Amino acid sequence: MARILVVDDEPRVLSAFQDLLDSGGHDVATAKAAETALKAIDSERFDLVVMDICLEGMDGLEALRRIKQHHPGLPVIVMTAHGTMQTAIEATKLGAFDYHLKPFDPAEMLGAIEKAIEGARLTRDQVVLDPGRTDGITGDAIIGNSSEMQQVYKSIGRVASTEATVLIRGESGTGKELVARAIHQHSRRAEQPLWVVNCVAIPDTLLESELFGFEPGAFTGATVQKVGKFEQANRGTILLDEIGDVSLGVQAKILRVLQERRFERLGGNETIHVDVRVLAATNRDLEHAIADGTFREDLYHRLNVVTIRIPPLRDRKDDVPRLVDYFLSRYAQELDTPKPPVASDALKLLRESPWPGNVRQLAHCVQRALIFTRGYPIQAADIPLEGKVADGLGSAVWTESLEDLVRRFVATYAGDHAHEHFMVHVEKSLIAEALRQTGRNQTRAARLLGLTRPTLHAKIQKHKLNPERR
Repeated sequence: MARILVVDDEPRVLSAFQDLLDSGGHDVATAKAAETALKAIDSERFDLVVMDICLEGMDGLEALRRIKQHHPGLPVIVMTAHGTMQTAIEATKLGAFDYHLKPFDPAEMLGAIEKAIEGARLTRDQVVLDPGRTDGITGDAIIGNSSEMQQVYKSIGRVASTEATVLIRGESGTGKELVARAIHQHSRRAEQPLWVVNCVAIPDTLLESELFGFEPGAFTGATVQKVGKFEQANRGTILLDEIGDVSLGVQAKILRVLQERRFERLGGNETIHVDVRVLAATNRDLEHAIADGTFREDLYHRLNVVTIRIPPLRDRKDDVPRLVDYFLSRYAQELDTPKPPVASDALKLLRESPWPGNVRQLAHCVQRALIFTRGYPIQAADIPLEGKVADGLGSAVWTESLEDLVRRFVATYAGDHAHEHFMVHVEKSLIAEALRQTGRNQTRAARLLGLTRPTLHAKIQKHKLNPERR
C-alpha cells in the first residue's frame, strides 16, 4: 500500500482518483491547490504525488520545482490538457516521473502509478550490506560474509563515490540490481532518482524510444513528444539491466551518450545534453558476444571502467545459512507468522543444493516452505527443490521465476505439442495460485513469482484476473 497525494482543482477529478486508488488498496490524500499540497508534503510522508499543471494560484510547474528542490526522491506524475503539452515536457525535464494528457486512460494511469511507486522504492529503500544480524532487517539486503562477497563490498565502497561507469556481472538471480542500488545510495547522486531499465523486458523496437524519447511523427502512432529515460535520469543514475541483450543499433546510441553525454530524440534534430551516471548489468558472456559480432567492443570498453563480479551461490555455500535466516525473518514478518526454526537436515539440504537460480531461487524456496509450514519447524521434506508443479496447477513449487515455471511445466507436461494458448493458460493458472497463496497480496505474489509488481499487475489485467487486494 502506498500513500499518494492527488492535486487538482476539479472535485470530479479528485473523486475519480479517490475511487481508482482506493480500490487498489492505496492510501489517498487530496489537495485543490499547490500551496496546500506543499504544506502536506513538508509535514507528511508520501510515496507519490499526482498533480495537474494548471492550478489556480501557484501552478503545478512551480510546485514541481519546489518539490524537487526539497524532496528530490519523491516521484511526481503530472497531468495536462491537450493545449499545454510543451509545459508537460518542461515538467518532465524538471524531474517529473511521467506526464499524462487529460482525459487519460485509467488503466494507463494506474500502470504509471505502479511504476512510479516501484521506482521510488528502489531509490528510497536502503540496501543493507552484510549486517551482523539478519533478523532485524525490514528491507533489502546483500547477505554474505564469504571472501567472495567481501570483495563485492569493497568494490561497492571504492566505486560508489566516483562518477565511474560500472559493469555489474553475474548469473541471473545473484543480486545485480541490489548492487546497483547500493552503489547509487552511497554516491553523490543519492538524493536523485535511480532509473532502472530492464532492456530484455522491452521489445527491441520500443527500447530505443524508451531510452531516448521521440518527437511527433517519428513513427506511426507517435502523436506527441515523449521524453526518454536518459533525459529523465538527468543528474541521477540509470541502470541498464541486461545490457548484453540490446541490439547493435541501440548499442551505438548508448555509446554516444557515454562518450559525449548527448543525443537526439527519435525523429528530432534538437541535441539533448545530459548529466547521468550509467550503471550496466548483464549475465551474458560479453567477450563471447564481441567475438560473435553481437556486442560492440567499443561499448564494452566504455562500460567496463569498473567491473563488479557477483559470485554464484554455489561458489559461496557458507553464506547459505545466513541467507536462509534473513529470508525467514523477512517473509515471516510479511506473512505475519512466527519465524520458525530450521531442522539440521533441512539446513544441510539447503546448503548442499546447487541453486542454479542462485539467491533468487533460494528466496523463493524459503518463502514457499514458510507459507506451508506456517511457523512450525521446517524439515527437509518441506524444502521444494525440483522446480516443478507437483500436483497439477494447484500446488506450485516456487523455486523459479514465473517464466521458468511456465517453460518447465510446458516441457514436462506438453512437450513438443505445446502452443501459445496452452502457455497462456499455464501462466494464468500459476498467477492465480500465487495470488491465492498470498491472500491476493500483489506485492507478495510478485515476489513469489519472481516478477516486479508492475509486471504482475499488467499480467493480472491481461488475464482478466480479479486482484482484489494490492
